[in-house]
Amino acid sequence: MRGTIQNRDTFLSKVASRLGREKRASEVERPKWSYNPQDAVLKEANADELLEALKTQCTKIHTDLLVTDANHLPETVKEIVSEYGGGPVVAWKDDRFGQFGLTPLFKEIWPKENVEIHEWDYSLEKRNIGYAEHANIGITISDITLAESGTAVLFSGKNRGRTVSFLPAASVILIPKSSLVPRMTQAARMIRERVELGEQVASCINFITGPSNSADIEMNLVVGVHGPVKAAYIVIEDL
Repeated sequence: MRGTIQNRDTFLSKVASRLGREKRASEVERPKWSYNPQDAVLKEANADELLEALKTQCTKIHTDLLVTDANHLPETVKEIVSEYGGGPVVAWKDDRFGQFGLTPLFKEIWPKENVEIHEWDYSLEKRNIGYAEHANIGITISDITLAESGTAVLFSGKNRGRTVSFLPAASVILIPKSSLVPRMTQAARMIRERVELGEQVASCINFITGPSNSADIEMNLVVGVHGPVKAAYIVIEDL
């Protein structure tokens, strides 16, 4: 949030001094561009067209994509978890899971089937990380989803541990269809607008595009080098 930066003026004055100039007294004027190509990508796309773009991109980023509705979501989550090898499962502690009808699966069905599940609890502090390290699957929810790149944007919080999405062997991210936007341009704008409205924005925002991968060595793509080796997006039709 704005207003929480400490010692800003002292820091900037010291930088200016080291550069041998006076500290700038006024804000830098934002340039006004005559052409904004970043706004043109998928500009006229509706929700269904954005979903089609996401589907296409997921084939390129080694990510499974499933589309369902709230009524069938528990069954879909159960199936993908089973396909990925079952538990242990670690998930955010998020009210949206209840809204999506997943509480019975988390609290009743999986415990009865001996599928271990841990919901992130900030009061357990570092023990949460231990659960995430040993989990086979992490389940999170995308706050903003970029159709162009197939990127899920996750806002961390006290009960939304960032390690849930990258320490387990597989990542399952729930994507409300209403969270779909064309690309990074819109996501950055939405985050900035929240800040300008004085809303508290997550201290850590993760942009996740499928399973972990790297082509650092001789440009050969290797999937699953420093995080989940499998990833699935479950798009939920709007309630």
